[in-house]
Amino acid sequence: MRKRLNKYALLAVVLTLTACGAKKNIVTTPATTGQAQSAKATTPAGSGLAFVQQVADQSLYQKNITGNMTFSIQAGSVNHKLGGALHMRRDEVIRLQVVAPILPVEIGRIEFTPDYVLVVDRWHKEYIKADYNQLAFLKENGLDFYSLQSLFWNELLMPGRQKVGEGDLGKYYVDTSVQGSTLPVSLSQGKLSFCWNAGRTDHKIHSAIVTYGGSGHGSSRLTWNYADFQSVGVKSFPATQSFTFTTSATGKTQQGTISFTLDRVGTDSRWEARTTVSDKYKRIEARDVFDKLLNLQ
Repeated sequence: MRKRLNKYALLAVVLTLTACGAKKNIVTTPATTGQAQSAKATTPAGSGLAFVQQVADQSLYQKNITGNMTFSIQAGSVNHKLGGALHMRRDEVIRLQVVAPILPVEIGRIEFTPDYVLVVDRWHKEYIKADYNQLAFLKENGLDFYSLQSLFWNELLMPGRQKVGEGDLGKYYVDTSVQGSTLPVSLSQGKLSFCWNAGRTDHKIHSAIVTYGGSGHGSSRLTWNYADFQSVGVKSFPATQSFTFTTSATGKTQQGTISFTLDRVGTDSRWEARTTVSDKYKRIEARDVFDKLLNLQ
């Protein structure tokens, strides 16, 4: 039982780490990168810029987002639901804690900071602490803590930037010809392409799609869906999020889905932003996590 629970936690870690740079398709996929760039030149000036501004304006003012959550993982034969908690402090940390399904005991936590990724396995008293330069896939694609933060916080992102500035808004393309309740906002950078489907009237991001295609790591896709928006001050935050990851980087297609639902969206600030690992825990290499993931069937 303990071994299986540990695998679930490790699976969540790896999928989350890789999710920032690869990804899955969506029904309302925008024009291809080349088409989007050529179409942008013929789009009336300002026709999409105002929409992008309205989407960007949905970002929360609050610095903290917290809540207990139900955490689900599906990958291969793994299909499990666990309890847990989410703690996020803007520009400082994203922390997911997972607890055992029967005993109210934490079995692991994943902590992303601007400087490193920390994974703590409570059952086996092991941990991983690696900076982003040690995670080759993220490093080679210019993806870092701030990219991941934008996905968790339901915001637009600009790879390599801490936040999207006013001067960046014109770099996004909006296909205003699309029919339906959402409009695709797209961005291309190197081998990465991004698409956010935002509400035509509420301007909330309902899904984010990132696609990566490269000879070194194969192709990968991620779809990150948002639902159950709850009021947080004068704005709102998606209490339910799920992301499906598909990759061929290992020579065969692999897919996994992680989802979580917060019981309520809180803004509590009374918690420490950094985890201190006990001296009794053994430090292991980051590659061990990827090896364990690839051995899951």
